[in-house]
Amino acid sequence: MRIAAADVVVTSPTRNFVTLKLTTDDGVTGLGDATLNGRELAVAAYLREHVAALLIGRDPARIEDTWQYLYRGAYWRRGPVTMAAIAAVDMALWDIKGKVCGVPVYQLLGGASREGLLAYGHASGTSFESLGESINMHLEKGYRAIRVQSSIPGVHAVYGVAAQAQASGERYDYEPAGRGAAPAQEDWDSAAYLRHVPKVFDYVRREFGPELPLLHDAHHRLRPIEAAKLGKSLEPHNLFWLEDCTPAESQQALRLVRQHTVTPLAIGEVFNTVWDFQQLISEQLIDYVRAASTHFGGITPLRKLMDFAAQYQIRSGFHGPTDVSPVGLAAQLHLGLAIHNFGIQEYMPHSEQTDVVFRQSMSFTDGMLHPGETPGLGVTLDEEAAARYPYQPAYLPISRLKDGTMHDW
Repeated sequence: MRIAAADVVVTSPTRNFVTLKLTTDDGVTGLGDATLNGRELAVAAYLREHVAALLIGRDPARIEDTWQYLYRGAYWRRGPVTMAAIAAVDMALWDIKGKVCGVPVYQLLGGASREGLLAYGHASGTSFESLGESINMHLEKGYRAIRVQSSIPGVHAVYGVAAQAQASGERYDYEPAGRGAAPAQEDWDSAAYLRHVPKVFDYVRREFGPELPLLHDAHHRLRPIEAAKLGKSLEPHNLFWLEDCTPAESQQALRLVRQHTVTPLAIGEVFNTVWDFQQLISEQLIDYVRAASTHFGGITPLRKLMDFAAQYQIRSGFHGPTDVSPVGLAAQLHLGLAIHNFGIQEYMPHSEQTDVVFRQSMSFTDGMLHPGETPGLGVTLDEEAAARYPYQPAYLPISRLKDGTMHDW
């Protein structure tokens, strides 16, 4: 068996996705997710112009060798574009192998370590009342863990806070990448945020009790000492985790945060290789790995990362909102089901249009995700449906302080 075709499909059913489809000479297909939010066409071009021709004639069973060939062979290693492209190839090869063997991918990774994957949902509000409505909506849908985000008094726009009509209504596909030729601008005030967030969790704990697992995302906006202050102020509320409390490219910055708070920390959705995590894991500066298979080179390196993390009792918390396609989410579910040190899985349902383009065997029941028993990853691509949703330029917003200074988003 050899790879006979490598096709790249770009589609936009409410948001942009990049999918690699590999086909073998005997007709077996495999899908991989290469979506890079706001830079989708860069990865599509990387795959079409530089990777596809290298795959033709290769043995699809040689997953590790192909991964090393694409990573080491290009000389210019790492980076989100390269690693998203490699991820798509890796996922597609695992998909093919599962189909050839007649088993879901998690069986190839050692079999299930649990019955399902605890998932958390995204609740948000522009007031305490609307936040409470959003939390109740998610609890009614079966979620057993909730990420809590809130608008901030004096801050015009905050990423992660859906409009009230969405937060209290039916299922929505929150899209922070706005359609248009340039990014939208948001504003930021760290002092206002630090004053307000403890009040938000005072309210949530008072209304929903001490047992509901709560998470919060600071989205890289704080300096290390500010992150330490936030973690300390949230300790009475016993968070499941505080996510991306400060930009972690400077890994030693997390030492300062650790010195001042025991609030668990989750980091890494923008990281691309094990080198980004090396110090954070070996010095136990974080508690949860937030990497996404789509941006980390696929299942193969993410499995190795989690084996490394297991030595330090660090668990998974893989990135999983709707900027990871159903293919990328499926890859993470198979891995999360198999590894011992699973922690929790982020889950934000895709739009109905997306679910038509990507048919999935995945299930969400009683707060738990499962990838299903379909051989391979369990996702099929309806290319006719995909063609009805052409690419649309879309960019993540930027953030500026009150004086106009560019800030971390």
